[in-house]
Amino acid sequence: MKKLTLIPLLLAALLPATLAAAVSETDAARLGQDLTPLGAEMGANADGSIPAWTGGITTPPAGYTVGDHHPDPFAGDHALYTVTADNAAQHEARLTAGHLAMLKAYPDYKLNVYPTRRSASYPERIYAATRQNAVTAKLVNDGAGFADAIHGIPFPIPQNGLEVIWNHLARYRGVAAARYIGQAAPTRGGSYTLVEFEDDFLFNYAREDMTYAQLDNVLVYFKQSVVGPARLAGTILLAHETMDQVKEPRRAWVYNAGQRRVRRAPNVAYDNPGTAADGMRTSDQFDMYNGAPDRYDWQLVGKKELIVPYNSYKLHAKDVKYAEILKPLHINQDLARYELHRVWVVEATLKAGTKHVYPRRTFYVDEDSWQILAVDQYDTRGQLWRVSEAHCINYYDARLFWSTLEVHTDLQAGRYLAIGLDNEGRMYDFNIKRTSADYSPDALRREGVR
Repeated sequence: MKKLTLIPLLLAALLPATLAAAVSETDAARLGQDLTPLGAEMGANADGSIPAWTGGITTPPAGYTVGDHHPDPFAGDHALYTVTADNAAQHEARLTAGHLAMLKAYPDYKLNVYPTRRSASYPERIYAATRQNAVTAKLVNDGAGFADAIHGIPFPIPQNGLEVIWNHLARYRGVAAARYIGQAAPTRGGSYTLVEFEDDFLFNYAREDMTYAQLDNVLVYFKQSVVGPARLAGTILLAHETMDQVKEPRRAWVYNAGQRRVRRAPNVAYDNPGTAADGMRTSDQFDMYNGAPDRYDWQLVGKKELIVPYNSYKLHAKDVKYAEILKPLHINQDLARYELHRVWVVEATLKAGTKHVYPRRTFYVDEDSWQILAVDQYDTRGQLWRVSEAHCINYYDARLFWSTLEVHTDLQAGRYLAIGLDNEGRMYDFNIKRTSADYSPDALRREGVR
């Protein structure tokens, strides 16, 4: 890989995960100095095309009211250039394998590249917790979990690929959140049925009064209700996302509206099909990657400057209809925004003796937020199969960076899945109040029969 930034302590990346340790006080002191509080490079790149990080967005634009769709703080930006099939070779060093394949497969596909805006920002308590985690956090159970970290990023100066993935899994997305989103899997001709969800999260790890000792091995509580179409409405999934899923697998239950019963759901994990996704994604592709990392070997390739989806406020705008986004073969690329950013590149290779429909995956992880921005997924023949993107924004009312739309494209089927559509519905709510009792099987039963 060209222009690869070698990782600190490269030798440690080759060691078993059980040997990985917290960084020294000297290394941790770099956070807030030459590194941002979450561990990204503070400064600009060599030619200035990636600017220095100056704190991200810390104040909402004038006129914004909590509960509204988020106005684009960069609405005045114009694309610097557009990558197409005709000029892809010119930009090849800065494109993922997935984007190169999309440009080759679809003649009208393009990437409009805008000025780089390092917009990611977080609450001060997350920065402080990350600084503490840097010298205490460690991988446990051969990397199946981590210990001695809370609230912030556990490994801001990563020494191996597993630590990067755990940073994504534990990244800050608020304390509790509700979102009302649509999912669609258009046919090759462009027709689709909108599936509507109400998602409800309690990020146990991020709770201000939480300690590592009190976590009870639960990273996130999650509930997903299907509210449309009518033939699917009423089904509710409840999950307790455990930190160490080898020690204790994800606890999951499903309320079946037809049977009016709650049942354990042991298969909501790994490569089992995603909810109402028409076979277009696996369970562990939700939120770009979730769940236990134990079936893969994770290699930290390094850091690279790549063109990735970023600050995708046009795909979030309230005056845009779903039909304007959902087009045949791929989403409307006129509404997508791409920027040049430094990303961590992690290669996941299936371990011998384990199974998954994706024997190999390449993850591209944002240095400023630890959000996975893109994933390339390969089939058993070693051919690129599915290309995933997270189109993200800074939710500046809550000081966090998260996807507004995920797109998973199946190159072999000529179709894609879009999840997170919120233009025509209610906005994310980061002000809800939840306790762990709201995510018990009994609470699920009571909600299901209402």
